[in-house]
Amino acid sequence: MRRIVCPVAAIALAAMGFAANSITQEKYTATERRHWAFRPRTQPQPPGFTTPAGKAWTSNPVDAFVLARLQKEELPHAPPASRQTLIRRAYYDLTGLPPTPAEVAAFAADKRPDAYEKLIDRLLASPRYGERWGQHWLDLVRFAETDGFEYDTHRPDAWRYRDYVIASFNADKPFDQFVREQLAGDEMDPANHEYIVASGFNRLAALRKNAGNQEVASSRNEVLTEMTNIVGSALLGVTLGCARCHDHKFDPLRQKDYYRMQAFFAPVHENDFVTATPSEKLAWEAKNKELDTEISHLRQAMKGLKGEERGRMMQRIRDTEVLKPGPLPGLYGVKDDMEKRSPIHVLARGDYQSKGDAVGMRTLGVLLPDGSPELDPATAKPRMELAAWITSPENPLTARVLVNRLWAYHFGRGIVATPNDFGRMGARPSNPELLDWLANRLVEGGWKLKPLHKAIMMSNAYRQASTSPASALGMEKDPGNEYLWKFSRRRLTAEEVRDSMLSASGRLNLKAGGPSIMVPVDEELTKLLYKPAQWQVDQDPNQQHRRSIYLIYKRNLRLPIMEAFDAPDMLISCPRREQSTHAPQALELMNGPFANDTARAFAARLDREAKTPEAQVALAYRLTAGRAPSPRELKLGLEFLKANPMSEFALAILNLNAFLYVD
Repeated sequence: MRRIVCPVAAIALAAMGFAANSITQEKYTATERRHWAFRPRTQPQPPGFTTPAGKAWTSNPVDAFVLARLQKEELPHAPPASRQTLIRRAYYDLTGLPPTPAEVAAFAADKRPDAYEKLIDRLLASPRYGERWGQHWLDLVRFAETDGFEYDTHRPDAWRYRDYVIASFNADKPFDQFVREQLAGDEMDPANHEYIVASGFNRLAALRKNAGNQEVASSRNEVLTEMTNIVGSALLGVTLGCARCHDHKFDPLRQKDYYRMQAFFAPVHENDFVTATPSEKLAWEAKNKELDTEISHLRQAMKGLKGEERGRMMQRIRDTEVLKPGPLPGLYGVKDDMEKRSPIHVLARGDYQSKGDAVGMRTLGVLLPDGSPELDPATAKPRMELAAWITSPENPLTARVLVNRLWAYHFGRGIVATPNDFGRMGARPSNPELLDWLANRLVEGGWKLKPLHKAIMMSNAYRQASTSPASALGMEKDPGNEYLWKFSRRRLTAEEVRDSMLSASGRLNLKAGGPSIMVPVDEELTKLLYKPAQWQVDQDPNQQHRRSIYLIYKRNLRLPIMEAFDAPDMLISCPRREQSTHAPQALELMNGPFANDTARAFAARLDREAKTPEAQVALAYRLTAGRAPSPRELKLGLEFLKANPMSEFALAILNLNAFLYVD
């Protein structure tokens, strides 16, 4: 594979196989090229400290950079968090699940100096890690298993991409390899099923179908637009999509840049193929034929019926349709078809009917010398070239964008507070030296994430309490906690809320992988679907209690509890979860069928495992808050139990801030 090494000196004319006659004359000013995100990474060294307090607090280089900035802003750091707080924080950050009461007690009692380090190592090795951090990536690339829009057709094999992502995170697959497989897995090895599944990255967007025909010009343009936009937002952290209709108003991204990036995807088309054996295909065809014949007979019999009889016959038809076997197992990916390559033109205002200059493949001009040529149109594997440029160690964007996301998921706010926008209208880095140090460490460490997790979580900056004696000063000078004078408290995400409720009740099913699960929802929601029969609830209650990442991601139907707690709609890239507060959240937790059903199971567990009211209240807090109740909480809990059934007490506990927030 030919690699493009340096984005500034990268595209090297004939020696690299580029067309000499495709040189263009767009110029980029020195000011445009000086924007911090487009400049090469610096090589900062951790600051040194001479005072005993400074030396004591800077346990690793992360602390040195954080403390230097705190001192510059004249802000003190917070004291250490308690061990009960720390283990709960670490569990949720790395696994998305709470620790058990036994795990909390064991960690609190473990006085070995390396106890916390061993905890981090164990959590990073847990299969739950990939489920938690895979969710972040799925948010970012707007993963869903249906097309969206009016039909919202299901994508039966899309779940394999979800499992690919989880497995990649668990294996600590180098991020540069992870990106190459997704952008160009089919070009790397078309016989490798894992790579084909990874290439489904290029098909994750919502898809508008026009009477079933996806190859009309407007639909094709939308497909190419989505493929291009996600590269800008998810991988490069720039608002590339803003240059689709005109030159970017703020950043040095020309409209031609946009369409040159789009040209890398010009030959890409769907690649669905069945992996079933011949005998499986025959059995599937026979069953379908049998049921199609029965449905045909029922439709004939329905002719001439009026009123109730017709309604009963229609119900029989719907019941028979439900019995039809699902699609045969297959792969959902892409492939290049050079004969069907779409000609790429600059489109006036993004209108596919208003074609301007034809353009070929080239990466972002601001990272190239002026006049750099386009890639030779005969290049056989164009997306491999794009992936090589994106993952080049010299690319100033990719590593910075990735470590900033890592930091944001741990601390609630990125070093750059706008993780999908490193442009002029985005936030400037609060600690640019730390950002580059982390990015350099990522690249030097072979693009592996787990060592960076450990470096961040072993820091004293991460181990701070979420309250500080100097809170008044901190809130006055840094209300957003940009400089980390304390640890920022956060609410659980929608998936964490649901999974933690299941965990507290003892119902959580930790089975990993496989086809996605549909759980019961209000019939009024399914009636709103284009085809209500699409929503087929798994009848095994144990399956319904799987982790939320294994529930189907249907764009036109989100579970009420997920929607209430800010789960994204998967229509656009979601770089961070919002934390809104509104009445439907309380209504869902107090009145929702899932909350009440889970509370009854939680109550049964408290009755089963604790024999006295005092023990039941204590167990409830240990299962939900990761700690014992305070004397006041114990008193209130006992008073509540005297006047209310256990199920009401359990429901009340699941509504506490101590359950819903991580300190």
